[in-house]
Amino acid sequence: MKAKDQDELVFLPLGGSNEIGMNFNLYGYGPPHARKWIVVDLGVTFGDQTTPGVEIILPDPEFIREHAKDILGIVLTHAHEDHIGAVAWLWPQLRAPLYATPFTAFLLREKLRENEDCADAQITEVPLGGKVTLGPFEIDLITLTHSIPEPNGLAIRTPLGTILHTGDWKIDPDPVLGSTTDEAAIVKLGDEGVLAMVCDSTNVFVDGEAGSEADVRDALADLISGLRGKVAVACFASNVARMDSVIRAAEAAGRRVCLVGRSMHRMAAAAKSVGLFVGIKDFLTDQQAGAAPDNEVLFLCTGSQGEARAALSRIADGTHQHVKLGAGDSCVFSSRVIPGNEIPIRNLQNRLADRGVRLYTERDHPGIHVSGHPCRDELARMYHWARPQIAVPTHGERRHLLEHAAFAKDLQVPQTVAPRNGDMVRLAPGRAEIIDEVPAGRIYVDAGVLTPENGDALRERRHAAFNGVLAVSVVLDGRGKIVSGPLVRALGLPADDDYPMDEVLDDLAGEAQQAFGRLKGDQRDIDSEVETALSRAVKKASQRVWGRRPVVETTVLRV
Repeated sequence: MKAKDQDELVFLPLGGSNEIGMNFNLYGYGPPHARKWIVVDLGVTFGDQTTPGVEIILPDPEFIREHAKDILGIVLTHAHEDHIGAVAWLWPQLRAPLYATPFTAFLLREKLRENEDCADAQITEVPLGGKVTLGPFEIDLITLTHSIPEPNGLAIRTPLGTILHTGDWKIDPDPVLGSTTDEAAIVKLGDEGVLAMVCDSTNVFVDGEAGSEADVRDALADLISGLRGKVAVACFASNVARMDSVIRAAEAAGRRVCLVGRSMHRMAAAAKSVGLFVGIKDFLTDQQAGAAPDNEVLFLCTGSQGEARAALSRIADGTHQHVKLGAGDSCVFSSRVIPGNEIPIRNLQNRLADRGVRLYTERDHPGIHVSGHPCRDELARMYHWARPQIAVPTHGERRHLLEHAAFAKDLQVPQTVAPRNGDMVRLAPGRAEIIDEVPAGRIYVDAGVLTPENGDALRERRHAAFNGVLAVSVVLDGRGKIVSGPLVRALGLPADDDYPMDEVLDDLAGEAQQAFGRLKGDQRDIDSEVETALSRAVKKASQRVWGRRPVVETTVLRV
């Protein structure tokens, strides 16, 4: 392949750089006015206490949507939600061919079926170690290890150089399921010459290595064999190797496994579709597990992060239809605490403990969980194998990316660039540098509706959550005189014995009435004028009473 004089090779993250999750990466090739693009991963992140009512957050595809006709394909590295979760939401805007290995393709089809706008989406299954050619991009899939089946790095060959896009990875000498990292392929790539490595930064602050799933299997087997009563194990459903380890530990201890939670059933089906879960017994149904002796059942549950609607949360609340845990039972958390989830996880564990359930976590039982991302020793080995000219950290918060860039320099990588979402990095020709900035925001899935990150609905909801709500109503006759009211009602606002709520609301109603009295005759005939005057008066008075400005909704009725 030969490069034309005006051709450029660029990397553009629209998600996953300056954050962990919501991975959305673009590679462009060609002259600036006529680039062809490939998309690598299209994932989601999840809402928290700052986004009330919003559970799923998508990357904003505004920039690449405008170039949708130039997208040659969407290549997915693996099946984690932060890498494929946005496909069913955003594919109708991009409408490009999809490429994935069999396990990822199975789960992707399930997602696409849920959106009728994706009925004509085409998924091309690529075998492990396979190749995809998309215009000037020749892509080789490189087998890695991670915490889900079939994780792939991408060797992206172009006329201006080769990029190694690692996706999520670790170096696990015994991953339990699947093959080990294809070290030979990466070394061979390094021998040929790697222009840039775009690499996972999640554990860049952690010394040593992440650890092996085989060690977790041994630790879980030892722990579960000694437990009595009913046992629940919470882990990420996507970690099929962990599921397999729990299942085999349970069977060795004379227990049958019951999957609890839709994600567990979906992942089990995907695993079986690609030949995993060989030689295990059939899973118990909820009803069968409920009838089994306590010492002969293990519940493998979703909800390790304290998600309110997940199976384990309902078990902790005592509202699960079939699964009940109490005194003498145990719950094992074979998972890490994702930053930001500390409070819901703590609350979940407290609710379980309050029921008499004995808890086992990584903190008090080291070895029952290992990370799926590379620590510093593994990063150093990857750089030693690939020997890139340019290090481009991704999949991390700002502090992760900058530390990764500094670490790469210590490893003698000649050039480093740590872009933010929206930073367009020219990798070739010439030195790597940020040459442009494009829109890179977020889209919220709010009650199934795609809304802007700073949309009115969520802004009002946040305001109401922090400041409370006041509803003001007044009834006017045909001459613009008050027939009834103003009446003020409060939601989410405090009162005390010295100044009870009834008195507060009466005083606010008095302020509203005075504001109405100051209106001129023609103003009283216009509903919007009346609403504005009453709302302003009540807000001003609320500032004096509570030191905050609640949402005020004023209704004018005329008889």
